[in-house]
Amino acid sequence: MDRWQAMRVFAKVAETASFAETARLLHLSPPAVTRAVAALEAAIGARLFVRTTRSVKLTEVGGRYYEDCRRILADIVEAEAAAAGSYATPSGTLAVTAPLLFGQMHVLPLVTDYLDTYPTMVARTLFVDRPVNIVEEGIDVAIRIGHLSDSGLTAARVGAVRRVICGSPAYFERHGIPETPADLKDHRIALSTGAWASPEWRFARDERVTIHPTLQSNTNAAGIAAALAGWGLTRVLHYQIGAALREGRLQVVLADREEPPLPIHVVYPQGRQAPAKVRTFVDLAVSRLRANPLLN
Repeated sequence: MDRWQAMRVFAKVAETASFAETARLLHLSPPAVTRAVAALEAAIGARLFVRTTRSVKLTEVGGRYYEDCRRILADIVEAEAAAAGSYATPSGTLAVTAPLLFGQMHVLPLVTDYLDTYPTMVARTLFVDRPVNIVEEGIDVAIRIGHLSDSGLTAARVGAVRRVICGSPAYFERHGIPETPADLKDHRIALSTGAWASPEWRFARDERVTIHPTLQSNTNAAGIAAALAGWGLTRVLHYQIGAALREGRLQVVLADREEPPLPIHVVYPQGRQAPAKVRTFVDLAVSRLRANPLLN
């Protein structure tokens, strides 16, 4: 195995923290992965990983070498893409992920407009309310809601969303409007068990209330439907009920007690060295999402 391929194998082990997973992703045998890393360690004269039966972790030397490998491998990919023309012109398949409702409401229109602009492109979307490892799952661009960890990915902030408690005017006529978070104990609550849901609702100044929901559902859409029907209250991200708020079918309560908004970012791994398909989609997504008044 040549040095470039060995570096590629090493970088993938560093990203997945698994020799077996690297072998599967790169279509190699596990012994071939082990030999590639051992050859690099022999050439460098230092251990790159600390390996146990349960974990694979980079050593300090391995961490520095990984950063260098990422840069070198990215340069190679850029050079090859430029030679093939894909760095200048979008080509291939673009894979985009986002939270379920946000993806359906705000990202899918971006993707279809992108495909209209670049008709030779193909797109794949993954709209799910779970953490997505964009490297392992072959994702080019992710739209993420919430505070980002220090992942080494490139991120552009495009807006923010609020967590809001809402109900229908008809419900509030019958049951009254809660004036404080403590008043929620006297109201029927529809709680989503999705990504942003928790029975402990947090408010400004670190005020917390434990909710005892009458209705639990695995989707925010069900909670919103219950609120629209006048059944009770629910808590969602405000973009999910934008139309209902504008039309007066829902109204927000306890707005003065809300936590700070959650940021929205467009995230992608290659930075300035991203291929044209990524750069052009990111430019479109950043521009359109920043212009969306519901998110800013």
